Amino acid sequence: MDYKVSPVGFMRSCFKEKFAIPRQPQLAPAARGVLELVPPFDTGEAVAGLEQCSHVWLLFLFHQALEDKPRLKVRPPRLGGNASMGVFATRATHRPNGIGQSVVTLEKVEPGRLLLSGIDLLDGTPVLDIKPYVPYADSIAGASNGMASAPPAAIAVEWSDEALVQAHEHAQRLAEPLVALIEQCLAQDPRPAYQVPPPERVYGVKFWDVQVRWHYPEPERIRVLEVVADPV
Repeated sequence: MDYKVSPVGFMRSCFKEKFAIPRQPQLAPAARGVLELVPPFDTGEAVAGLEQCSHVWLLFLFHQALEDKPRLKVRPPRLGGNASMGVFATRATHRPNGIGQSVVTLEKVEPGRLLLSGIDLLDGTPVLDIKPYVPYADSIAGASNGMASAPPAAIAVEWSDEALVQAHEHAQRLAEPLVALIEQCLAQDPRPAYQVPPPERVYGVKFWDVQVRWHYPEPERIRVLEVVADPV
């Protein structure tokens, strides 16, 4: 039997590209966005009372990773991309129905939109449902996961003098914690696990409307080279 679902809203996110998005929510508290609700959920009635919650669950679509043929096994980044596991043992984006879930911080409730932080959703992500986080039911003492018992170890992030000045200027213009966002996301080491890049290789990603470029002077150290306005 087929079922039809429709988005209740769309995410306006600091993440404009899939690359460098943290692999779990809450790993980058400075990652912020606005969930803009669509009719008939945009009048304020649908979120009445939600202001009592500090966090919410979002159910959403991995809209840029939808596939016609389901995958039974995937290669999760946590295992270095070299070992496969059953899709239901992972949170890989390649889901049978393309559905993801994240618990995010609810900063403010406004009619027709929610201001969020600690997000891991790409800009434009369709959100299918919103549910309040219930601490006594959703936090389970003694829970375990042998593959992901602790967050990945962060790697060192340093700045060139010019890049840090640029980042602070853009942060002031955007009224966003851009420096913290860059540090928190890059510390997760967004490169594919199998890559050991030479120092001359430069990586880049777009946060909000700025391009961030960095390289690896050493395999376990990032240096931010520049933070510049997107030319588009």
